[in-house]
Amino acid sequence: MDKDIVTYNESMNDEDSRICTLLSQTIDSVLKNAECKIWHRHPVWFLEGNPVVGYSKLKGGIRLLFWSGQSFDEEGLMPEGSFKAAEARFQTVTEINSKDLKRWLKKAEEIQWDYKNIVKRKGVLERLK
Repeated sequence: MDKDIVTYNESMNDEDSRICTLLSQTIDSVLKNAECKIWHRHPVWFLEGNPVVGYSKLKGGIRLLFWSGQSFDEEGLMPEGSFKAAEARFQTVTEINSKDLKRWLKKAEEIQWDYKNIVKRKGVLERLK
């Protein structure tokens, strides 16, 4: 795992650190071909330069964000923003359903909108997969 992501995870309080560690380990195990790094101060995983999943600390817990998540057709993900992103939020590690998380991650690999070129296309998203 990326050392900067480990440092990010360890910088949290105990429960948030457990959530972040579980998320990062699961993401790494499912998205084996993804590049991970701290991007805009948060852990993000990319496939072929396109951001697909990441997480961040919010006031009420940890937010797991899927850039193309609105296209997953999943009840456990809530729309986020004006593009195709969707999120799940966790306050305790026990709220994470690993079966759901792994399914969402597989969909993140299979269903992608082209965020990598959104600026070049002046805010227009195109479906990659």
